[in-house]
Parts: sequence; C-alpha cells; structure tokens
Amino acid sequence: MKRLTLFIIIISGLALSSCKKDFLNRVPLDQIVDETFWTTENQLVLAANGLYANIKNKNTVDMDQIGDNTYNSSTTDYRNIAAGRYGIDVNTINNEWGSMYSAIRECNVFLANYNRATTVSEARREELAAEARVIRAYTYAYLTLFYGDVPLITTPITIEEAYGPRDPAEKIQDFILNELQEASEHLKAELPAADKSDLGRIRKGAALGLKARYALYFGRYDVAEKAAKDVMDLGVYQLYNTGNPDNTYNNFFTWAGKMKNGNNKETIIARLNLINESVHNLSREIQVPDQSSRFNPTKSLVDAYLCSDGLPIDKSPLYKETSYNDVFQNRDPRMKQTVLAPGAQWGGRYDGKPGNTNPDIFTTPKFLSDRRGCVTVTGYYFTKYVELSAVGKVGQDENDIHVLRYGEILLTYAEARFEQGKLTQDDLDKTVNLLRGRVGMHPMILTELAANDMDLRTEIRRERRVELVLEGQRYFDIKRWKQGSLLAEPIKGMKKSWAMVQADVSNLRADAQGYIIVDDDRSFTDPKNYLWPVPMIQRDRNPNLGQNPGWE
Repeated sequence: MKRLTLFIIIISGLALSSCKKDFLNRVPLDQIVDETFWTTENQLVLAANGLYANIKNKNTVDMDQIGDNTYNSSTTDYRNIAAGRYGIDVNTINNEWGSMYSAIRECNVFLANYNRATTVSEARREELAAEARVIRAYTYAYLTLFYGDVPLITTPITIEEAYGPRDPAEKIQDFILNELQEASEHLKAELPAADKSDLGRIRKGAALGLKARYALYFGRYDVAEKAAKDVMDLGVYQLYNTGNPDNTYNNFFTWAGKMKNGNNKETIIARLNLINESVHNLSREIQVPDQSSRFNPTKSLVDAYLCSDGLPIDKSPLYKETSYNDVFQNRDPRMKQTVLAPGAQWGGRYDGKPGNTNPDIFTTPKFLSDRRGCVTVTGYYFTKYVELSAVGKVGQDENDIHVLRYGEILLTYAEARFEQGKLTQDDLDKTVNLLRGRVGMHPMILTELAANDMDLRTEIRRERRVELVLEGQRYFDIKRWKQGSLLAEPIKGMKKSWAMVQADVSNLRADAQGYIIVDDDRSFTDPKNYLWPVPMIQRDRNPNLGQNPGWE
C-alpha cells in the first residue's frame, strides 16, 4: 500500500481543526480544512491512510523486551518495567497513554465525518470506516491491557470527557470485541494482489483475527475459538512456506517474506516498510557489528525449545550441554531459525578465532566490547528478523513488521479449545502440527504427552512462546496466565565455561551451575505489577482518573 503511513499529519491536523471555530466564518481556499475535506472518496482514503500510522511498527518487536525472552544490553524503560524497577513518572508509561489517545482521537474524527461524503457509496464509506474502527479497537486493547480501566471515548473529545473518570476494563473489552465483529461485516475477505496499491489494507481477517487475539487475552475462550475458526474458514490465509524446512520459518521474517513479494499469505496485519519511505533499524540492532546487541536471547528462552523427539531438555536422552555447540543440537528446528547457531551466516563480524578467518560465519559469542564484533550479554544472539544485507547499514531495514499472522490464529484456536476442555488430536493436527510440520518438527501427540508425563497446558503455552518470540506477545501472555513471578526470576545466559576466551568472562557473575547471571535485581508484586500505573502527568491533569491498586 504505497505511502499508506505518510498522511498522519493531515488527519492530525483535521482532528485539531474540528475542535476550533472559524473566527471569520470563512473557508480558506488554499489549504485542506475540515469544512471542505470530507466530500470525496479520495479524501476519505487519504484520511483513512493516516490512521495506519497508529499501528505499531518496530515497537511491536520491542515489546518483547518487557518479557523474559530477550534482554536489552542498554538501560531502557522496557527493561526496567520487565524488572519491576519503575514508577508512575516513567516516560514510556505516559507516552503509551498519550499516543494511544491521540490515535483514538484521530479515529473518532474520521468516524464523526466520513458520512459527509454523500457522493461515495454507502458500502465504500462503511468499508473505510471499518478500517478506522479496527485501528481504534487495536488501540483500546493496548490501553486496557496496560492500564485496566481507561476512559472510553468514541466521539471527538469534549471537555467533559477529557476530565471524566475511567470506565471499567470489562466495558472496554466488550467495546473492543463488538467493534471488531461489526467492522468485519463491512470488510473484504479476499487479499489484495501484491502489486495493488491497497496492499496491506485491513481486511475481514484482520478484524476477526484481532477479535480472536483479544478474546483469548480477556479469557473469553468461546469467543476466541469462534473468531479464530472464522479466520480459518475464510480460506484466504495459509502458512508461509519456502519448501525448505531448514529456512522457511526464518525466511518469513526477512525481506524475502515481505508481502509485496506475493508469496506471503500468512501475514494478516503488517507495517509495510519501503526504502526511502518507511524503514527501521531492527536487523542492525540485533546483530550490530561494532556494539552490543539490543536483543539478547535469555537462557529461559533457549531452554524452552523442545528436543527434536518432542521432549523437553530435562526429559530427552538427546540433550547434552558439554559445549556451546551442544545446546543447538537435536532441538526444535525453529530454535536455529530464531537463535543464532554456530556455523550460521551472520552480520556480527566476529568468528572468535585468531586472524578472524571468516567473520561472516558465527562460531562463538563475543563478550569483550572493543568495537570489533557484536557483543552479547547472555552468550546468545537472535537470527529471527535479521536481514543480513541491512545489518551493516543504519536505518536501512525494510523488513515488514508482522503485527498479526495466521500462525498466531492457529495457536489461538488450539489454546481456546484446550481451555474449554475441547481440544482433540484432530484440533492439534489442524493447528500446532501445521506449524511444527513446516519446519520438520516432531508433532504434538496427546498420547505421547501423557506417556511422558507432560502437561498439555504447559505444552500449548510453550508452543506459543517459541513460535511467537519477538512478536510482542510474551509479556501479555505472562500477565494473562498469571505467571508474573517469571518476571522476577534472574535473567541468565550460557555457561561461562563455554566461552572461547575465558578472560573475557572472568568478571561475569555466575550461579552455582556456572550460568552467567545478567540481572538478578528483578521483582514482581502481585497484583500491583499486573497493571501499569495511571501516569502521573495524566492524573495531574485529571484527578478523576484515580490510580491502580498498589500504586501511589
């Protein structure tokens, strides 16, 4: 969708102008103004385009820094939030609130004005309005997941609404799910062709897919099951597959998997990025060749991957860890396509050997920060979402950011069925085992799980974790599963004894088993930390907002 995200300034301007009165009661002839704008289809499309900038871009991936999959080498608000080291005055806490309500204001202005385009067919008007409603629901979902109760505002804001109290989270949830269902009824099911100008626009599957996600988040499993099945029954989405199980998963998250290439029918919602239009720096941040990686896989994530026989590392006879290389052997194939394994190509420009014989091939982790190779704090690196050609350049990564994809829908259906006591082997074969099958992983078989004393809920959740790492889901999963104590556990890395240059790790702390301790100053207070505080700045402006439990 060409230049879809470049019109936010226009719609923002309209949002502001809609709240003002024209002193001379005259319409300017040399600029876009509210009085004359909402009349043609092109104007409605232009306004709708601006709303797409409110869908998170690389920040979707950054959200994983709040969980336990990855650790940022730099001190950031996300890292501190994950560790419980934050208060009501943290910038991110306020910025998320402010940016979300700014997005809602823009959507509300569109929805208050789109029917003024009387020369545009009703069906077309409602289709564009449905896009706005999906984006508004997506925005409200973040708000209630972060803060719980929040003000529900559905019209261009008034003074009374600006200083009103918060609405209950359950009311916000009802609104989100209803909006997404109603919006889906006005959206096309079929996907646009890769060469069409509307590539990336919200379709029926996006509305229903978000409904499935949020119903699962809200614990409404029957609703989640139905919405996920509705997406599956559309028949327009399928798992991305190169035909090579050794690279198909990783390939999806590189430039090869971009929607514009025409071979990706898995992505449902994405932020499309094009050189010279909208780019980010994700590949470089992951394998930056002269600094410390901003995304360091944790021991917790590495240990989560099953062995290739379908058993966890503490049960499988295939697992051993006498060396760094051992950790990557006989594991779920998605592990090597997510966490960089020795022998793989990379952009970190360090091979750990005297003479630096082939720095394009990864052999061993680097801990010494000397601007000659990518440094890790855990001993691990990611390869997922890395486009090698973009690692050596600043701000030149045009990877699509996959906000919602069909793989998640399959996992949602499986979990929703399980939580209702309805999951069957046939369900697994239509969902989890399709994901495993594309990488050649041993299938999930109910009788095998029982025979090996493996808990089905644990395995369903494990599957979600390893499939969706770096996709911004882990923090919200931890919260909805009421597993906040995981965020209080120390962040650890590999064993110090695996380092090629022992002097480089001699000053690093380790636990009794020799695993690197990266951060053990972490806490999680239940129930306080299940919600963010209402930002101090917002409470200063509107004391009626109150505060969440445990926050002052």
